[in-house]
Formats: sequence, C-alpha cells, structure tokens
Amino acid sequence: MSARRKERAEEVMREVSSEEERRSVEDNSEEVMREAASFSASWRSPRPSKQQIIPRIPEAVDDFLRNFLRRVGLSRTLSSFEAEWFSSAQKRLTETLKMAATGVLFIPDALTHRQLLHSELETVRRETEQLGQEVLVAGESLVRMQRERDFHRLQYRRVAEDKNRLIEDFKQLKKHLESYEPALRQLEDKYQAALRHKMLISLEKERAQNTTDARLTQENSQMKRETSIKRSESTDASSAKSSSRHPKDTEFPVCRLVNPQTDQVKCQKYKSPSSFSLSYSIRAHKLPISCIHLHPQNLILASASDDRSWRLWMLHANGEKVGEMVLTGEGHSDWLSGCCFHPDGAKLATTSGDSTVRLWDFSRGCCVLVLSGHSQPTWGCSFHSCGHFLASCSADRTAKLWDLNSQRCRHTLRRHTASVNSVCFLPLSNFLLTCSADKTLAMWDTRLGVCTTTFHGHQHPCNHATFSPAGTALASCDTHGIISLWDYRNPALALATVDAGPLAANQVTFSPSGKTLAVACSDGLVRMVEIDSGVVSSLLGHSDVVQSVTFDREGEMVMSAGSDGMINVWA
Repeated sequence: MSARRKERAEEVMREVSSEEERRSVEDNSEEVMREAASFSASWRSPRPSKQQIIPRIPEAVDDFLRNFLRRVGLSRTLSSFEAEWFSSAQKRLTETLKMAATGVLFIPDALTHRQLLHSELETVRRETEQLGQEVLVAGESLVRMQRERDFHRLQYRRVAEDKNRLIEDFKQLKKHLESYEPALRQLEDKYQAALRHKMLISLEKERAQNTTDARLTQENSQMKRETSIKRSESTDASSAKSSSRHPKDTEFPVCRLVNPQTDQVKCQKYKSPSSFSLSYSIRAHKLPISCIHLHPQNLILASASDDRSWRLWMLHANGEKVGEMVLTGEGHSDWLSGCCFHPDGAKLATTSGDSTVRLWDFSRGCCVLVLSGHSQPTWGCSFHSCGHFLASCSADRTAKLWDLNSQRCRHTLRRHTASVNSVCFLPLSNFLLTCSADKTLAMWDTRLGVCTTTFHGHQHPCNHATFSPAGTALASCDTHGIISLWDYRNPALALATVDAGPLAANQVTFSPSGKTLAVACSDGLVRMVEIDSGVVSSLLGHSDVVQSVTFDREGEMVMSAGSDGMINVWA
C-alpha cells in the first residue's frame, strides 16, 4: 500500500511539474512571440544610419517557432501549434477558393501598388523620351536663332556705321554750304539790283522811243529829211536790239492796270455753297485723275490722268449726251500731272512725269509741240491771256516761260528752294504767281524774269495758288489744309486764314463772283468756303482723294475729280 501511494504521489508530482513546465513554456512562448514580432517589426522598419548596412534576412515566423519549440522539447505545444497553424492556413485557402469560384478575387495591396507604380514608371519613361526629343528640337532652334542673331548684329553694326558716316558727311556738307551762303546772298542781291536797273533802263528807253514817235508824227512834211534820218537811226537801234533775240520771239503785250472783267464779275449772282448738290458723275479714267480744266467758251471739261492720257468731256449741250467723251490723246511716256486750255480753246497744254510739256491741237488731233527743258517732273502750266506764252513749273525748283512762236524758253525763274507746285498768270497782265514746297509764294514780272514780291506765312509746303477773277485777292493752300487769302499789293500779311484740314488741300479755286472758294481735299471732300463769313461746308461724293476742282463761268456748277477716277458735277 505504501508503495502504491508513493507511485501515485510521484505521478501527481510529475503532472504538477509538467503542468508548471507547460505553463512556463506557454509563458515563454508568448514572450518569444512578442520578441519575434518586435524583431520582425524592427527589421522591417528602416533604421537611419550614415552607412548602408545590409541586414540578415530572418527566417519565417512559423519556422522560427517550430525550431524553438523543437529545441526546448515542447512536443505537445509544437503539435497543438501545427494543428492550429495548418487549420487556419487551410481555412484561408478554402475562403480564397470560394472567392475565386464566385468571381471575387482578393488582390493584395502590395500588388496593386506595384502595378500603379509600374504604370507611372512607364508614363514617366514616355514623357522623358518626348521631353528628350523636344529638348533636341529646342537646341537646334536655339542654335539657329543664335546664328540669326549674330547675323543681324553684324548687319546692324554695318548699318549703324554707314549711318554715322553719312551723318558726318551731312554735317560737313552743311558746314560747307553755310560757308557759301553769304556769297550767294551777295550775288543774289547784286543780281536783283542789276535786273531792277535793267528794267528802269528799258522803261526809260520805251518812254524816249514813244516821245520820239509822237514828236515825229507831229512834225511838218517840210522836215521829211530829218524824219527819214531819225527813222533810219531808230531802225538801226531796233536791229541792234533784235540781234540779241530770236527773230521769232514775241513781244509782251501792254499790261492793263484795270481788269475789264471786273464789272462783269460784280454782276454775277452770289450762289450759297449750301445750295450745291451732286447732279451726276462720270467714270472718266480707271486710274487717278490729277487735274481738270474747263474750256474757255464751251461746257467741255479736260481731264489728265495717271494712265498717260487726257480726255475731253461734254458736260451740257442741247441734244448731246451728258458726260460724253469728245476727244482723247496719248503721247506722254509717264503719268500726267496737269492740263490747261489755250485762251482760244483750240489747243491744250499738258504736263507730265516725263519732264516735258506738250501742246495738242484739236483740229489736227495730235501733239504739235514738245517743250523739253525741265530736269524733273513738271507739275502744272498756265497760258498768258494773249496765248503766245506758256508758263510751267517743275520739281527741279524752277518755273519756265515758253514762247510758243519761237518755241523756246524765254526765262527760267529761279528763286524757290524746293519743288514749284503751281503757276498762274494774273489775268490780262504779265505777272506770274508761283507756289512752292518751300512754304512761300512768289510773283514774277515775266518780261524780265524778276521776282517782284514774295509771300511768307504758310507753315507747311504749299500745293496750289490762284488769283481771284475780281479785285486784288489771291488764295493759296498747303499740305495741312490751311487756306490763306492775300492781297498781292500788300504781301506782308495774309488777309484771312481758314483751316480745312487736317489732311492736305490739293487745289483751290475762286467762284466767278469771287465770294466763294472751292477746295479739293485729301479726305475725299470738296470744301466750300464763304470768304466774307469764313463758313466752311462740305460736298460729299468721292471715295478717295480729291485732286482738282473748278467752277463754270456762271458759277452754277462745281466740277471735281480725284484718285477714284470719277468726275463729279455739283449743280
């Protein structure tokens, strides 16, 4: 009995000790699990270190636990652990198979993240390749632009050097010219004084000759011998005088101090500018019209154009079509700039960019005279009231007086310092008016070719100037649309100034009554200016620059032409 009790006690002691060992092993296993988890976490978490150390890769957690339990000798704990481990693994596998069968498959987050990173990597690679190509293209364009920059820099330096050299040459030439100005001024004064002295001598000779002729006519027949002697002396003097002239030169007519048309002009009825309206239009030329001029007797209008031709247009006649072309002519080698009827109405003079002046005879239907002498384009012309003299102006800064009988230049008028833009004879006189781009007007005595009066007042280049048919007034216009009225007996100050700008005024003309001005403007308008009140009104009808304007003899109509190739008639 005692032996059995001892054995039973030993078994109980062993079970207790085994139970305690089991509990201690379980406690130790829990501690081991915690240590393994902390070790795995510490291994997975990055450790900041200055030197990169490759850690030892630990074995799997389940293998670690199996090895640990096997070394310690906890076989029952190891068997229970494997049973629980494999049962949970089997359960996870069964759930995965069920989810795959139902079509719902669980994809770990790491795989999804890897796929996203892979797609982003591919996108970055493509963008990198594209950026590389763009960088190459940009590099090539940069090199090309740098070459162009260097080329343009060289060109700029060359142009700047040429500019500086030209500026220096211009300054030297300007100084050289200024050094000649006193001498030129003295020569000009001497020339004017000599011309005045010559004019006085010629007037005294004319008076002496007139008194001699009057005395000879009053002598008795008994003094025939003395009269014959005096006549022979006068014949010798005239032959000596004519020896220095051309045999076909024309004598200038006597200047009339009173205009016989003044009374007729005063009887003209005043027409208000606001009463004019567009009556009809004529498509005269395809190219711009530079000038129009009215026939002295009939309602026939001449037009000169850039198409190198002139044309005659019938404006009004019984049984005739309005605006019918009567005659045309071609012969200039460049554009036409002006035209003017002969006082008898049978001829027409034209000026052109070919530097010539041509005279056309309507009865022959051709050009009968070509006047060459200007070195640059001619801008306009004007006939003397006698019809034997023609004045022309040019861009060569001169005006010329032509004798149509001897077909030569009688005088070259030199005083203006820029292009002479218009010429106009004072009616029934030997005085000629010129206007120039040097902002001045000049009046000349054409018998001697002497400038008698200069008009200063315009601030811009003058385009045109004309006389009033009545009185002593004249009008001029410039490139800024300023219209100035002058009294040619007192040129010191303009009588009135009217602003028809801001664009250029190309031509100005008086109405037959002398109370209204018509102005051809570059803004496409014909402006009508009442001289007494200064009121300005406009006639609208052109689509381009108006180049020329004129009145008829009664003042009932206004004709205008411009760069649109149209002739407008305002009635």
